[in-house]
Amino acid sequence: MHKLMVSKIWISAFLLAVLVAGCSDSDKNAGAGNPGAPLTPPTVTSVTPLDGSTGVCPNNGLITATFSKPMNPATINTSFTLTLNGASVPGTVTYVVATQIATFTPSATLAASTTFNATITTGAADTFGNTLATNKMWTFTTSPPCPAPAAVALGAACTYGVLAGTTVTNTGNTHVTGPSPSGDLGLSPGSSVTGFQDSPFNTYVGSGTHTAGPGLVSGIIHLTDPPPPSATSAAAAQAALTVAYNDLAGRTAPAPATVAGDLGGLTLAPGIYKSTSTLQITGTLTLDGQGNANAVWIFQIASSLTTLGSSSVVLAGGASAHNIFWQVGSSATLGTNSTFNGSILALTSVTLTTGATLNGRALARNGAVTLDTNMVTVPACP
Repeated sequence: MHKLMVSKIWISAFLLAVLVAGCSDSDKNAGAGNPGAPLTPPTVTSVTPLDGSTGVCPNNGLITATFSKPMNPATINTSFTLTLNGASVPGTVTYVVATQIATFTPSATLAASTTFNATITTGAADTFGNTLATNKMWTFTTSPPCPAPAAVALGAACTYGVLAGTTVTNTGNTHVTGPSPSGDLGLSPGSSVTGFQDSPFNTYVGSGTHTAGPGLVSGIIHLTDPPPPSATSAAAAQAALTVAYNDLAGRTAPAPATVAGDLGGLTLAPGIYKSTSTLQITGTLTLDGQGNANAVWIFQIASSLTTLGSSSVVLAGGASAHNIFWQVGSSATLGTNSTFNGSILALTSVTLTTGATLNGRALARNGAVTLDTNMVTVPACP
């Protein structure tokens, strides 16, 4: 009898729990749990430009929104809009799954000294089908037309396709070339270069040592050659690299546009683009000179730069690799069979993985440059 009563109590308790669970509102406490939980509605955690900000450079306007959880990309394209006096501003929307960042890129330069309204509607849904509870809206005001950024003087580093502080190591048939007198490779203050053919196939100067390999350099390989008065020495190039790196890191005019996460899929006008963390490129990044052969791009990256395999930086509208500068706060890595344009000025190291193509320069201040079956083409110096 006692066992029967206990069983009845447990059965009643079970049925009551089922009843409570079935009758409760599944979304009642959705916002109080883990932001990534299936029942939690998504929110927009940050935007750029900031709500109410003024002085936003109209030349390189990028409008971004970061979500609290993974979103359904198909719903972002139709829910993210930019308007001026109620009329839609033409542009394209991209969403990067890895960073949960959506970016609205205007099709043309934004009007100067004008207030714009950005909106992400409740049509934006996460991967579980939950939508924003309310529309996310913010405004910003553009500045007068921003002056174009000036090019950066590379000085003695200009002729170098590869420059490192500790070692240069190559595997495979790498070729460093460029219009004469470009196409140099240098090392200072380190003393070891590995993987490039002996003389007479390559020309060596300096007191450092090298271990032979299949690589070719159309210019000169500078092995820890002495400081100036030789204006083309590796030491002189490292000194010039430090000056150029600090110049790039300190640029504030025109006002930098904030970028984050993945630049793949974007088309960027000339200007300064600033990241407070890491940047990566998946797929294709297009740099559009808008008909100006002297257009300049400066990327200020606080941490690392990584491009994925087979990704590419594509030039359009007269853009030139010589006028593209990537200031990297730590190290840069170019993915397998990727194509990259511009000069990389890295505080630590630069790695080109198998088959990566660089139209520009791999310049490392304190660390190594590592190569593997790469084509490095140095742009013409001014």
